[in-house]
Parts: sequence; C-alpha cells; structure tokens
Amino acid sequence: MNALIEGLADAGHKVKVLAINSNKYGIDVNEIPEYYRKKTNIETAYINLAIKPLDAFINLFTNKSYHVQRFISKDFEEKLIRILSKEDFDIVQFETLFISPYIEIIRKYSRAKIILRSHNIEHIIWRRVAEITTNPLKKYYLGHLWKTLRDYELGKLNDYDGIVTITKNDGDFFIKNGCNIPLTAIPFGINLEKFKAERNIETRFPSLFLIGAMNWIPNIEGVKWFLDKVWPTVTKNFPDLKLYLAGREMPDWLTNLNMENIEVLGEVDDALDFIASNAIEVVPLFSGSGIRIKIIEGMAMGKAVVSTSIGAEGINVEHEKNIMLADDPESFYQAIKKCVESRQYCSELGENARQLIEKDHDNKKLIKKLEMFYQSI
Repeated sequence: MNALIEGLADAGHKVKVLAINSNKYGIDVNEIPEYYRKKTNIETAYINLAIKPLDAFINLFTNKSYHVQRFISKDFEEKLIRILSKEDFDIVQFETLFISPYIEIIRKYSRAKIILRSHNIEHIIWRRVAEITTNPLKKYYLGHLWKTLRDYELGKLNDYDGIVTITKNDGDFFIKNGCNIPLTAIPFGINLEKFKAERNIETRFPSLFLIGAMNWIPNIEGVKWFLDKVWPTVTKNFPDLKLYLAGREMPDWLTNLNMENIEVLGEVDDALDFIASNAIEVVPLFSGSGIRIKIIEGMAMGKAVVSTSIGAEGINVEHEKNIMLADDPESFYQAIKKCVESRQYCSELGENARQLIEKDHDNKKLIKKLEMFYQSI
C-alpha cells in the first residue's frame, strides 16, 4: 500500500489516506513521523478485527462473508463521510476487497471514480487453506468461509470503476469470472535506490533465513512444513548450517522452539539489514494468492531464493536462473543443497534476480502506469 501512497505523492499528486487502526496492527497516530503525516494527510478509524466466537458461529447459518462483516464500522463510515463532504477527489482507491462495503457511501458523497487495488484473490487464499486442513470440523468451517467470501468477491467485480490487480494471473481470473470493467495488472513496486544503499553488513555464508508476518496462516503453515519435512534433512547433511526466523507476531511455539541451529528473532528493527546479513531466503508457501513482497525484496537485495511455486506466483521468475523452485521436501532440500555448496551459484542467482526486479518492479515506472490507468477511466 505504502509503495503506491508514497509513489503517487512523489509524482506530485495530492494524497489522502484513511486507514483502519485495529487491535491486530494498532498504532498511536502521534508516533507517525510528522513528514509522513503531511505527505499523506493520514487519518485512522479504529475497527476491532478480533474474531468473536458467537458471531463466527452465527455466521455459519447465513450466506454473508464473515471476513467482510468484520470490516463494517460506524466510526469508519462517519470519518469517510466527513472527508468526502469536505474535499473533492478524482479517485478513491480501495486497498483490498474488505473496504467494499463502503461503495454506496462513496457514490452518495463523491463523484470520484472508485478503484479496487486487489492485493490477492482473497477467497483463493482461504480455499487453499481449507484444502490442506485435516481437522474435519475446521475444514467444514473454512469451507463455509471461503465459499461465502468467493460469492462476495466475485459478486462485487463490476461495482467499481476499475480494478488494479497485483498480477496478470489475478486479472485473467477476474475477467474469466465475469469482470467487464477496465482492469490492469500492476505488480508490487520498490524504490530501487533504497535497495542499493551501502549497508556495510557482512553476509553470513552459508545461512538460511525466512521473514514474514507470523499472524498470517499461510506463513505459519509454511514454517511448520519446512521444520517438519525439510529441516531434519538439511541439518543432518549440513550440521553447522543456521536458520534465522524473523517476523512480527511470532507465536509462542516458535519463540520457544529451542531447536539447534535455529535462531528465532521475532520482529527485527530493520528488515533490509536482516536480509543483507543472510545468504539464502526460503519461502515454503502452499496457500496464499497475489504476490510475495519478501521474495521481491530478497531478490532486489541480490539474494538466492528457494521457494515453492505458489510462493513465487505473480513474479516473472525462471527456475535455476533467478530463483530455485521446489514443491516437495526432497526437491526443496536439493535446491538448498545446491545453493549452500556454491557461493558463486548463489551470487549468480542473486544477480539475475536483481536484474529481474529492476525490469519489472521499479516503482517509478509502475506509478506512471497507474496514472495512465486513472486517466483512461
């Protein structure tokens, strides 16, 4: 989200941000740096996104999406009305599907065109989670969640004025499922200069690292799979190789893991310093949708990346040229082995990865493409 916010502001546009401030990612607005508040005119509205067991149970007997219902808030609605009544906007951009309950409010109080920035095909994330869940009751409930979310997501496709997907595959999926409004695919962009900065940090070679938000189910499932299915073989054959785990909201079972050669760091002060200090990024994802930002950041830093095919979805990668792709434990181990045994090969993968990011994910180029899409509608 911030890549587009700052990219549009840096391109000379006036940008206003209304953000959900929740129990999940709560912040004190006064702690936001003053320069950023001026740049984005940011305001927040609090929404409690905690799962309420009774509401979740009652939802089983409705055809409404519980995922979406959690985002409906009087406070958010009132702040939105006040902002729209006070200022004129050309574009109101929804960051994710879950802002869609407010379409009618925007139509009533603004002449702005409404754009959905689709980060993922949301229901596919939950369908994949349901498919790999073994507990029958949990599988049944997840089935209800993803199907009601699918019906909502696909039912809204033509309610916007335009859709900006994060991958071409996502855009093709929407078109196949009835989208007939303007649509374009614009991937995640990064400020390339930021990733060229000299950090004077020595890279530990060989070393493995994994970084991601650990309150996101696909990440947790991926870590469990890696530790259960891949790590025993890795540590048996490379007894001195270390794995570094970083990410916010690290669960207790990981914090207290106490496995030899695994360091669980939790949320790190500087993600790019953490990436720079390690050699080989592992991305063991089997659910999810959209695009994996941490892969793009790792590739931009010139790192060798070992990922599942689902993990690398939406990025124009080539196996063994700019990434290693593996979807089963043995293949994943062999990919790690090839990287660990050759620093030169890691460097070649990393250099090719950086070139791909420069070509496809330069934020300045992507902002120009977004501006052209806005103009077209």
